[in-house]
Amino acid sequence: MKDATALPQSLLVLGGTSGIALATARRLIARRTRTVWLAGRPSVALENAAGSLRALGADVHTTAFDALDPESHESAVGKVFAQGPVDMVLLAFGVLGDQAHDERDPVRAARVAGTNYTGAVSAGLVAGRALQTQGHGSFVVLSAAAAERARRADFIYGSSKAGLDAFAQGLGDALYGTGVHVMVVRPGSVRTSGTAGRPPAPFTTTPEAVAKAVELGLRRGSETVWVPGSLRPVLSALRHTPRALYRRLPV
Repeated sequence: MKDATALPQSLLVLGGTSGIALATARRLIARRTRTVWLAGRPSVALENAAGSLRALGADVHTTAFDALDPESHESAVGKVFAQGPVDMVLLAFGVLGDQAHDERDPVRAARVAGTNYTGAVSAGLVAGRALQTQGHGSFVVLSAAAAERARRADFIYGSSKAGLDAFAQGLGDALYGTGVHVMVVRPGSVRTSGTAGRPPAPFTTTPEAVAKAVELGLRRGSETVWVPGSLRPVLSALRHTPRALYRRLPV
């Protein structure tokens, strides 16, 4: 069960090798979390991630999960919930893709959309129902600032995150009053191994900053969290910018 500060004692991470997810798990373990499940494709990276969290004193398990295999999501998530209550599910999987390449390769573009949106819809519905059945818990979804308005530079990724963001908000409305808290996290560009080599972007943040914002959001019972917080007014302005002008902006 959650403690008095709304922080979880048990955590399931969907996307167990995510740098943001692992930073969040480390922060929560330092506060309260004692049991962690890392769900992802079986790999050395997944086992290494589990080992790094065990070194912090947590009871850590790994389980197979593939975002692109929705038919397996029910059993993958159900296996974890069958072991005991899960106070928080963190949906952290996703891919950036390569916009220039993916525009010329619809199959690759569809894979980005399938991972970031379709896979999240399936996993989100399964996790949300499991949390509702047990009567409590938080479902935290890593969206992106890119979801607010698609850019020419990354509209495939941005559109998939926009779909995820809208889905997560709707799921939060559907679960309101059931004891399940849904929180959408919208970070700017995050410095991780997945963004290495990419040009620096405005409002770039770190996995640790996102983890800190997640903790604060849980304590406050927030429904939406921006990282950094200054992104919110900037993206609100961009969202309402006329399209003809928006096309000429260096965003």
